[in-house]
Amino acid sequence: VQLQASGGGLVQAGGSLRLSCAASGGTFSRYNVGWFRQAPGKERDFVAGINWFGSTTYYADSVKGRFTISRDNAKNTVDLQMSSLKPEDTAVYFCAAASSRSWGPLRTDRTVYDYWGQGTLVTVSS
Repeated sequence: VQLQASGGGLVQAGGSLRLSCAASGGTFSRYNVGWFRQAPGKERDFVAGINWFGSTTYYADSVKGRFTISRDNAKNTVDLQMSSLKPEDTAVYFCAAASSRSWGPLRTDRTVYDYWGQGTLVTVSS
């Protein structure tokens, strides 16, 4: 499976962006998907995740209520709608796919993911 993240850019604080993760080369609907982000000098952290069917979602506390993850298995895409953006949301955002049936409890663990996209940069100015 190949993942392509897009939609990043420069936005003012309080603004919105929508990131998209497009998959190709496999049966995307079999994979759980997570979005992670990595700020300069920091580790790559879990932001949001959605199970293979789209029935269960998870969010980091720092983005809960501001970000929404969704998927369209017919289009092989997973989107991350980001609202009320803050300067501390500035990071490179990555999408990743996991086939593990144990994904839910392990969703924040980077090693559970089988495939990663290349990342898209989000910059939030104050």
